[in-house]
Amino acid sequence: MKNPYKDKGWFKFLSNKYMWSLSFFAVWMLFLDNYSYFDHRVLDNQIEELEDNKTYYQEEIKKDEAQIKQLKNPEQIEKYAREKYYMKKDSEDIYIIEFEGDTIEKKQ
Repeated sequence: MKNPYKDKGWFKFLSNKYMWSLSFFAVWMLFLDNYSYFDHRVLDNQIEELEDNKTYYQEEIKKDEAQIKQLKNPEQIEKYAREKYYMKKDSEDIYIIEFEGDTIEKKQ
């Protein structure tokens, strides 16, 4: 009995041992290996996220360093205390005015 597909191009392609070994290798590298393509995609996304965090924190450090540099001046310390902590001198009265759009919703 003769195989009717033996002379077809696709049958020769699929019955080639090199093609089978190449496809096995590709499946192994894409899905099963410890360094698979999909694992690398996840790791690359994590690296990008960490680099974004790094740049954000570096910018925050620069802002904090500038603020610390300003707080070495006694006048700036007084201004900071008045704005952030609502501190006042004994002879002063403080009025805090809140507008509707400026308030933060409180969680219940």
